[in-house]
Amino acid sequence: MILYPNCKINLGLHVVGRRADGYHNIETIFLPIPLADCLEIEPSSEDEFSMDGRPLDCADVDNLVVRVVSLLRNEGYDVPAVSIRLTKNIPSGAGLGGGSTDAAFMMKALNQLFELGMTSVQMQQLVRRLGADCPVFIDNVPVFAEGIGDVFHELSAEMVRKTYCMLPPVGAMLPPTQTLTMPRNLLGYWLVLVKPDDFISTAEAYKNVHPCPAEHHLPDVFARSVRQWKGRMVNDFEESVFPMHPVVEGIRDQMYMLGAHYSAMSGSGSTVFGLFPRKPILGNVFADHFLWQVEL
Repeated sequence: MILYPNCKINLGLHVVGRRADGYHNIETIFLPIPLADCLEIEPSSEDEFSMDGRPLDCADVDNLVVRVVSLLRNEGYDVPAVSIRLTKNIPSGAGLGGGSTDAAFMMKALNQLFELGMTSVQMQQLVRRLGADCPVFIDNVPVFAEGIGDVFHELSAEMVRKTYCMLPPVGAMLPPTQTLTMPRNLLGYWLVLVKPDDFISTAEAYKNVHPCPAEHHLPDVFARSVRQWKGRMVNDFEESVFPMHPVVEGIRDQMYMLGAHYSAMSGSGSTVFGLFPRKPILGNVFADHFLWQVEL
């Protein structure tokens, strides 16, 4: 079985309060996008795990796809030995949910492969133990999220299904495709992702943010023209991250100079995305950074 765990960006992110359990309540819009890893799974005589592509700074046993196997077995699910190969295309520590999507797709794959009988809600509840962003990738559709990012509400925007080419696994002859749900008001826009080498830990980002009620309700802003998002669709982490990581703010500003209708940092960073009305001419502007773009 081969799957393509795609990542997400956050359209706006408000940190609205601290919780007694040490987490924060947030409000955000998750938008799944077609930048994906490749996850290959097959039954085996013993558990095996290998990884290539972009390196991760963690032991194999701590990789989230491996932890999903352990989690399900500890919960009493009959998961036989599996061979897992993970090809990383999504940058880590980027605010894109690269590890979270791997975990969610791994759980969905095992549920299907071994007929475990879990519902979407059950999978969301289990995979949430591995990360707050994980549950959104179970249904993998655009949503407005509250709580710690795991309470989902449908967006009122019209949604359409669109097929995108994924980055192929090693040895593939043709690029595979995957169909994602996309809001119609974003179709035709060019999405550009730029990630500098700066690493921003989630703990660092939350430490310096000041929770407060949101000035604008994100679904209401989302319903406006993308041209009207600037100044209304806000990521609260930018206020604390930009002074310590000016290169990230510089990328955001450069996006606007290049003609983006909207640009922001995704999640707690350090990836910045821009939405352009047409394919931008980037030249060598972001030559020193990770760069990826697609027409939505």
